[in-house]
Amino acid sequence: MNQLIVSPSPHTRSGITTRQIMLDVIIALCPALIAAFILFGYRVLIVAAVAVGSSVLIEFLCRLAMKREQTIGDLSAVVTGLLLAMNLPAGIPLWIVVFGSFIAIAVVKQLFGGIGQNFANPAITARVILLASFSGYMTARSVPEQHLGVDAIASATPLVQLAGGRETSSLLQMFLGVKSSCAVGEVSALALLIGGVYLVARRVIKPTAPLVFIAAVFVLTGLLGQNPVEQILSGGLMLGAIFMATDYATTPSTTKGKVVFALGCGVITVLIRLYGGYPEGVSFAILLMNILTPQIDKLTMKKPLGLKEEGRKAA
Repeated sequence: MNQLIVSPSPHTRSGITTRQIMLDVIIALCPALIAAFILFGYRVLIVAAVAVGSSVLIEFLCRLAMKREQTIGDLSAVVTGLLLAMNLPAGIPLWIVVFGSFIAIAVVKQLFGGIGQNFANPAITARVILLASFSGYMTARSVPEQHLGVDAIASATPLVQLAGGRETSSLLQMFLGVKSSCAVGEVSALALLIGGVYLVARRVIKPTAPLVFIAAVFVLTGLLGQNPVEQILSGGLMLGAIFMATDYATTPSTTKGKVVFALGCGVITVLIRLYGGYPEGVSFAILLMNILTPQIDKLTMKKPLGLKEEGRKAA
């Protein structure tokens, strides 16, 4: 005998799991990790291993202390650790890496209820806090290995050069990643684009936010007299736009919201880069827009068919 089953939404369920999504993100980050290893050496792998290992351990201990179901199997802590590693210099002391993992997992993620409940991207928040707390270590340049070219080793980071009005590396070098950087995962635009194309092809992310974010920086810097190509190939724009401005939990769910979010990120990034005290503004921009995400969602959410404004207020 058939029974009518009444249940709350969602009524259409997908076979895609959190673990599968996180595994796709890990795979998409591999080209950037490999490029960083080639450019900066084995220290990159050590930092990545410590970041991932400490993130998983801290999540395990937090869930144990809170007497909640273990979530390390969904691989979200691995993704957080890997993204954190991508946002750090190769030579950073390992105890700072562990501290960053604690901020990302224990403070930003678990204190707010775990995956999907955090108000901001854990890796971005950890980077901002580390930058404010240990600016000397966080702004130390990672330079390419000797066999990749003396010019790349001797130069400052492209954003610092641009801020000082000096000529940067060639656009090809910037695209490939043969340049100095304060964060090892942001150097190779090619590797990051490969990862981004993979995520779009796997339908893990939509290209809306990354494209609008990058386009906003391109157009605004061009209007303000900068070289827009150098600006989009410099700093953490590609890394932030592809892997952090697309986070499910901390970015708007509507298409209009994603556009507003990405435009805000682009504007704040340009303002900080050109007029702020830091040469880079991507992390601050994403964090600030993360805080505004609930308001953006509220303003851009579609009105249900037939619902009057009075009825919505009464509800």
